[in-house]
Amino acid sequence: MLFSSVRQLYKSGPYHQLRLAQVYFQGIDRDPLELVRHAESECQAWFNANEVARTVVQEGLPEEPQVISLGNICLIDGSWTASTQYSGCGWVWFDSGGNIQLLGTRNFDRRESALHSEVEALRWAMENMLQHSTCQNFGTDCKELIAMIKDPHAWPSFATELERIETLLICFPDFDIIHVP
Repeated sequence: MLFSSVRQLYKSGPYHQLRLAQVYFQGIDRDPLELVRHAESECQAWFNANEVARTVVQEGLPEEPQVISLGNICLIDGSWTASTQYSGCGWVWFDSGGNIQLLGTRNFDRRESALHSEVEALRWAMENMLQHSTCQNFGTDCKELIAMIKDPHAWPSFATELERIETLLICFPDFDIIHVP
C-alpha cells in the first residue's frame, strides 16, 4: 500500500516529488500551504534585497562640495564593531584616469574605537602609497578623521596614533585629505 501511494505521489509532479524527498530524506513534513507562503516570503525578500533604493534629497540641509573626479586619489575606510575580536581596513588607489591601480584590505586586533580603525586605515594606506605610487590625495567618509589630521593637538587621546601619521606626513609635501560620502 505504501509503495503504491509513493508511486502515485512520485508520478503526480515535481512539487510532490520534492515533498516526498523532504519527508523521506530530511524528515521535514510541512503543511503545503505553509510551504507556499514560505516560498512567497523568500521570493519577496529576494526582490526587496535587489531593489535599488531611490535617493531622497532633503531640502534645508547644507550641501557639501562633492568630489567630481576620483583621479589620483586613495580612498580609505576602517571597520569596527564592539562585539568582534578584529577590526579591519581597506584602501583603493585610483590613478589620474580614474582607474583602480592598487588596493588593499587587512584585519587586525580590534582597536579601541571605530575612529581608531579609521586612523589605522589612513596610516596603512599612506605607507602603501609611499611604496607604490606618488599619490598624495586621500579620501575618507569619516569627518572626524579629517578634523583630527587638520588639528591633531585637539585630540590628545590619539596622540600616539597621530604621531605616526605626522611622521608619515613629512614624506607627503602635497598631502590632502577630503570627505567622500
